[in-house]
Amino acid sequence: MNRRRPAAWIAAALIGSAVLVTGCSDEGKPVSFDSGPSSPSAKASAQGGAGDGGASGNDGKDGKDGKGGQNDDASAKNGASPQTLLPTGPKAEFTTQSSLGDGTKIGVTTLKGAKSGFTGKVWVWAPKQYFEDTYKNSGFPVLIALPGGNGYPKNYWMGTDLKLQSSIAEWSKTGKSLPFIVVMPVLNPDAKYYYDGSDIPGRPKMGTWMTEDVPDLVRANFRTFSSRDGWAFMGSSSGGFVGLKSVLKRPDLFKAVIASGPDIVPDSPLWAGHDVEKQANNPEKLAQDLIDRKGPEVALAFQVGTKEATVVPKVRSFIDTYGKGPVKTHLQVIPGGTHNAHTYVKGMGEGTMEWISKQMLAPVPSP
Repeated sequence: MNRRRPAAWIAAALIGSAVLVTGCSDEGKPVSFDSGPSSPSAKASAQGGAGDGGASGNDGKDGKDGKGGQNDDASAKNGASPQTLLPTGPKAEFTTQSSLGDGTKIGVTTLKGAKSGFTGKVWVWAPKQYFEDTYKNSGFPVLIALPGGNGYPKNYWMGTDLKLQSSIAEWSKTGKSLPFIVVMPVLNPDAKYYYDGSDIPGRPKMGTWMTEDVPDLVRANFRTFSSRDGWAFMGSSSGGFVGLKSVLKRPDLFKAVIASGPDIVPDSPLWAGHDVEKQANNPEKLAQDLIDRKGPEVALAFQVGTKEATVVPKVRSFIDTYGKGPVKTHLQVIPGGTHNAHTYVKGMGEGTMEWISKQMLAPVPSP
């Protein structure tokens, strides 16, 4: 697929986001996501984030294998519900990017990736339930939302015009979606190339950034789950490819993905001379490897608009070939839908979010 094809709608999304963000009176002001019990490590490790060059991820010892670790015990002692991981620290400094009508805010910080070495912006939104006493002892599921196009220097999902966050807020009230924490990192390290969300030799390690540094930032600052069942990706076009590939490559860390109008195979020109590494990031090969190993199970939700003539057959072919054994799939066909973010949010509300939510851990109310 020509990933530059949807440039017009990407530009429109960014312009709309910029207009709405500019109109936010709190833009640039500090915002805190603190709520519920705080872990001893968070209190002991709290230190500057964006103000001193960015937030640094933790060392990953809190459950890199998806099974949790010492923090499970610490969380239990602090009254947290089972499988909940309390914030590990160090705290990042978030500033307000925009505000929603329900009072929740989208914050932004600069993350200095401890494992990838890459530094980039990450936007985060926590749902209203996250701050309610009912769920103060519970972890929340995480949805890493990736844009199409270059996804640099901004991730267009951070804008309120696409209504991703406000839609999740409404859907969570009616049982159509879990109340996800939505995390929106930059997709690429520059606007010149696509990096396929991978560690291409000699290039910024965007695979490590996306699957380790960004989750470490979230674990450092939010109540999450120790199980991979609390972690998912969502992406459109090139971002859909990265989400799909990340779940298939790291099923020990992530359970599910919503891949909307996705590319199916890696096609960055930067792979030249690195075919072995390229194939190690090919969703088709990764899916077959998972089938051959008989797991672990992953949940792949695909979305396509009926007007996406070049995308539909590729997605259907992938599902027909690899949608078996541990590879569980769902296809949402959006009538009249085209290759754009507005189409994909519509599809999410028509069934995709409900399906993906059933595959994941939900917040547990306090007794």
